[in-house]
Amino acid sequence: MNIQIFGTKKCFDSKKAERYFKERGVKFQFIDMKEKGMSKGEFNSVKQAVGGLDKMINDAHKDKDLLALLNYLSDDDKEEKILDNPQVIRTPIVRNGKKATIGYCPDVWKEWK
Repeated sequence: MNIQIFGTKKCFDSKKAERYFKERGVKFQFIDMKEKGMSKGEFNSVKQAVGGLDKMINDAHKDKDLLALLNYLSDDDKEEKILDNPQVIRTPIVRNGKKATIGYCPDVWKEWK
């Protein structure tokens, strides 16, 4: 397994995901979305794995203007805007190769080999 956890240090679910893998002795790489964000390749891989861009957006984000703007952009422009503003992506994003989940999903993770 090659686990990557994209999250923030203050995100409660990101901390729970880290604890889940630590308790099972699974090595993982934590990427702080506030510091680094995602590459376009990582973003596209996750988008494909979870079933689309809309599932990745955090509708409860504080920046309501940015969320409103995203509704009116084309898909390509929306992707660019999200990559420039990774704080609107729901966390944690947990990747294992081509598989990915958004949020705390231990039921899915335990199936990964």
